[in-house]
Amino acid sequence: MSQSNIAPCPLTIGLDLGTKSTQCAVYAPNRERIEERKIRMDRSGVTTFLRRFSGARVVVEASTSTRWVADIATELGHEVIIANPRSIPVITASVRKCDRNDARLLAELGQLQPSLLSPVHLREDRYQAVRSLLSARKQLVKQRTALVTFIRSEVRVLGSSLPSCGTKVFAKKCRSLIDAPLREALDPIFDSIQLLSELIAGYDATIDGMCERQFPETKLLRQVHGVGPLIALAFVATIADPHRFRRSRAVGAYLGLVPRSRQSGGCDPALSITKCGDRMMRTLLVSAATRILGPHGTDSALKRFGKRISERGGQSAKARARIAVARKLAVLLHSLLRSGEVYEPLRGCNPAAAEIAA
Repeated sequence: MSQSNIAPCPLTIGLDLGTKSTQCAVYAPNRERIEERKIRMDRSGVTTFLRRFSGARVVVEASTSTRWVADIATELGHEVIIANPRSIPVITASVRKCDRNDARLLAELGQLQPSLLSPVHLREDRYQAVRSLLSARKQLVKQRTALVTFIRSEVRVLGSSLPSCGTKVFAKKCRSLIDAPLREALDPIFDSIQLLSELIAGYDATIDGMCERQFPETKLLRQVHGVGPLIALAFVATIADPHRFRRSRAVGAYLGLVPRSRQSGGCDPALSITKCGDRMMRTLLVSAATRILGPHGTDSALKRFGKRISERGGQSAKARARIAVARKLAVLLHSLLRSGEVYEPLRGCNPAAAEIAA
């Protein structure tokens, strides 16, 4: 009598998290679905349900509620897999999508082939707290920019314009230039912009203090021109444990800075970057790359690399150069964070060329 080649599976629970209720699907080790139900989406409801099982594999999608659900499941001794919803089109693009089918598919994939879920890493609480602070600052910057744009557009309606200046000094520099008919309407907006600037400056001071006291490893990253406290702290909080990446090159893909691929037969078109992973970190890296390639950027291997790409001509070449430098910068920062080495700006460059550039 031949033995089955099918490996035993764990008891698996798929949870399709909702706002008020959560759909559950439970699969036995023999891959038979043994229970389906809805539970209340609160700590009591989730804890009561998961406590009925022991040593299960709990599969959930990444969402705003995932962290506390995963904490409860882990405390009860379950294995937790957090699925990346962008990587499971069998669920997100299904023509028969509903909570019940989503929970079933999560459980089935988690039981048979967890790698297909592209499991995501859950950050420690201290890193998540930093991420929340950076997100709050980002919201204030966004609001300030919107208010500045509003004032400029209102001034243009009357045939005037305001001089170019940074948003930090916009209120002080441009308030006195507003024509009398608009002052009553726009003065409160200027006050709001000034208040937002003060609040953002407060966040920046907090970030500086956190870099000095709580995250001294950010000093390693700030060796690179264009990387200040904000970008350094954001990178540390986003990567968390640098040793979870086998190679530094993987960080570029993790942050969505590598080209998409759609190769088939002899066709292999050049596509844009994947834009997977953390959008805020990716934006900050591109911003740093822009400074590195700018007129005030110091000579470095990164800048020379970007210049070689941008010299191929056109705005598209400059855009590709920024992305390429951002990707290399991500790899460099991870390498510095993991190794603790002293940064050498011209490492790998021709010594003779370095002397000429100096």
